[in-house]
Amino acid sequence: MTTTSNSLFGSNTAQKITPFLWFDGRVKEAINFYTSVFKNSEVINSSGLPAEAPDRDGKVTIATIRLNGLEIMLLDGGPMFKFTEAISLFVHCEAQEEIDELWDKLTGDGGEPGPCGWLKDKFGLSWQIVPNALGKLMGDPNRAKAANVQKVMMQMKKLDIAALQAAYDKG
Repeated sequence: MTTTSNSLFGSNTAQKITPFLWFDGRVKEAINFYTSVFKNSEVINSSGLPAEAPDRDGKVTIATIRLNGLEIMLLDGGPMFKFTEAISLFVHCEAQEEIDELWDKLTGDGGEPGPCGWLKDKFGLSWQIVPNALGKLMGDPNRAKAANVQKVMMQMKKLDIAALQAAYDKG
């Protein structure tokens, strides 16, 4: 876990909007988890409680990480708010191997699969793990082919590129 910036609010001035995620006492665990799941990830900064705070024990209260170029801030805000499916992080995947790897890592250790490529990780954060090919297949002007793809996708949890392509080809 390398820290690359001293700025409390990240370093990517080109990224005007930054997701800000609220955790209940598990920021350090979330940092380690997310930076291990995604390649090309790093800790930009992290800050803990001051030395005089009770139960300090190296507890991280706020951090900024970068996951494949996207800066995300994490806050130990306490138990008041939980993640819901009303927001998710969408991950574009080129190949089935990438889908499989991310799906296994994000659903492992307490995560849970959801329908149509959605899942929740062990913190309850929703993700969409989606092949780039899906947009092309479902956006085809041949509505019968697109409908076949959608019908097959609706029956899946983890998306399977080969099965989606077969549904398209059958169209």
